[in-house]
Amino acid sequence: MLHLIYIVAFTIIAFLAVSNLVRSLITVSMDSQRHYPDRRNGGSSAKAKKWKNGQKTIHPELLDERGKPINEPLLVMRSVSVEDARQQLDAIYNASPSPKKDAEED
Repeated sequence: MLHLIYIVAFTIIAFLAVSNLVRSLITVSMDSQRHYPDRRNGGSSAKAKKWKNGQKTIHPELLDERGKPINEPLLVMRSVSVEDARQQLDAIYNASPSPKKDAEED
């Protein structure tokens, strides 16, 4: 008898959890498609926020302390195969300066 009550209770809890998950996914998907007005700029749209006085706004992390755009190479990630990564690491290792082998042998 207790087994039957346990199975029924577990089924009810599982059903509530799955229905809550589906409801949350629907809510998140609806909110992601909704556009909210920008309160800082007096209700301007998202497209108007991107352009300011005819110039594209720059992300704050791309500016230096004085507010000027940085002129540095940025890290770009791309996928490479394991063999390519090993070849590149071997090339870097072989090109690096190393102490003389005579000193290592002594």
